[in-house]
Amino acid sequence: MVRHESERPDASRPEGEQRDVSVLPADVLPGSPLAVEEAASGAVELGPRARMWPALGAVYRAQLSRARVARIPLLFVATFQSIGIMILMRGVVDGGGEAESVVAGSSVLVVAFVALNLLAQYFGQLRASGGLDHYATLPVPPAAVVLGAAGAYASFTVPGTVVTAVFGCVLFGLPLTHLWVLVAVIPLAGAALSGLGAALGLLAPRPELATLLGQLGMSAALLLGVLPADRMPEVVRFARDLLPSTYGVEAFARTFGADPDWAFVAGDLAVCAGVGVVSLAVATWAYRRAAVR
Repeated sequence: MVRHESERPDASRPEGEQRDVSVLPADVLPGSPLAVEEAASGAVELGPRARMWPALGAVYRAQLSRARVARIPLLFVATFQSIGIMILMRGVVDGGGEAESVVAGSSVLVVAFVALNLLAQYFGQLRASGGLDHYATLPVPPAAVVLGAAGAYASFTVPGTVVTAVFGCVLFGLPLTHLWVLVAVIPLAGAALSGLGAALGLLAPRPELATLLGQLGMSAALLLGVLPADRMPEVVRFARDLLPSTYGVEAFARTFGADPDWAFVAGDLAVCAGVGVVSLAVATWAYRRAAVR
């Protein structure tokens, strides 16, 4: 053991003044073998980082359990909203291709409400409240956090989307034969919209702005996805092509015909998948950017 310098006698110190008599172990002083070894090895690793797929499953289950109670009422709101829109459009649209667009757009609107709007609000509040610091302390890859949360929110859209699609087909007299295509439409459109919603929430400087951007995104999905494209001006049609959810709408709407062109359906779903990969990658980058601040 080595005495601290403050313990050495000092003639200039007034008698009776309390002195610092703390002592330090010799192995922690600069130049000691332990200090040299720690400096050479850098920060001590607490443990190995979790692998991608187990971490993704853990985050997904945690998010699904946490959001189950809070999000189910909002899912009912999203479903009733889409059903109400179809009832209103029933007085304007008689049938044919326009009815197919209305039913497909209203069904995908449920996905947009949850995956885009609610996810943008969630990540915006998580960033503002410091919740990202909790995930940053865990040995979990950033992609697992983004994909797990996006997958959990997208899972809530399945019942509402199916109910909306069945109700719309009955309301407009459309066939129920190819509703199985929702098995591909929901996850692919959900991935594209979830990545976009997560990126908006993580990049927004304030949670209020994240909420506003999520609402605007859902409104765009409503106006550009539900309304028939044939009645839109050319400029609006161009904006419609930039919205990833419209490709899920088009893929679903094409299946109502007697002989669907599956090549076009697959092409629209491929666009959704490509946009989903890009948007989730951007959301992962935004998560890293927000977590280090």
